[in-house]
Amino acid sequence: MAYWVLKGLLSPVFYLLWSVKVEGLEYVPSSGPAVLAANHQSFCDSLFIPLVVRRKVTFLAKAEYFDSWHTSWFFRAVGQIPIRRGGGPQSERAIETAKEVLKAGHLLALYPEGTRSIDGKVHKGRTGVARLSREVGVPVIPIGISGTPEVQPVDALLMRPFRSVTIRFGPPIQMVPASDPCNPMADHDHAICRDFTDRLMREIARLAGSEYTDTYVLKRVPT
Repeated sequence: MAYWVLKGLLSPVFYLLWSVKVEGLEYVPSSGPAVLAANHQSFCDSLFIPLVVRRKVTFLAKAEYFDSWHTSWFFRAVGQIPIRRGGGPQSERAIETAKEVLKAGHLLALYPEGTRSIDGKVHKGRTGVARLSREVGVPVIPIGISGTPEVQPVDALLMRPFRSVTIRFGPPIQMVPASDPCNPMADHDHAICRDFTDRLMREIARLAGSEYTDTYVLKRVPT
C-alpha cells in the first residue's frame, strides 16, 4: 500500500519538475515475473524506473541504504529488499532472495554493473542476471537510462530540477531454462552465462546511447 501511495504522491511532482521521455514500455509484461536490467549512474535511477512502470517494481537495494535513517524509511516503505554485496555466500543469498521475488510473479529490477558508473560508460555486468533468467525461467528486459547524472550527480543529496531523463526499454531476452529446475547448477555453464550477460550489457549501452566497455566498474575509494 505504501508503494502506491508514495507513487501517487510523487508522480505528478516528478513529471512537473523533470522532462521524462519513455520508449519501449510495451516490452514490460502486464503480468508475470521478469527482470528489469538497467545501467546505473545515479541514485535517482531507482526513482525514475518505478515512476514509469505501471506495475510494482522490487529492487534489490544495497544494505547500506538501510543503515541510515535518512533513506531506510523510504526503502522499507516501498518494500525494497536489502542485500549485502560481495562474492561467495553473500552473492548466493542475493540470488536466492531474487529468485523468491520472481517465483512470486513480481517484477525485479537490478543493475548488472553492481554499482554506479561515474565515467558515463556502461560497464561489464555480473552474471547473476543470467543465472536468474536461466534458473527461474524468466525474461530479462534491458533498460537504458540517460540524463540522471545531470539530475543527481554521484554524492549529491538533492535532485536538480528542470533536466531531461530518457528511459528506453528493449525487447526481452531469455536464457535457455535449466534442464533440472530442482538442481539448476548441475548443467551450469559459466561461459554461456557470461556471453548472455555481455550481450545484455551491450544492448543496455545501445539503449542508453552510451559507450560500452568490457571492464567492471572500479570500486570507489572514500575521500
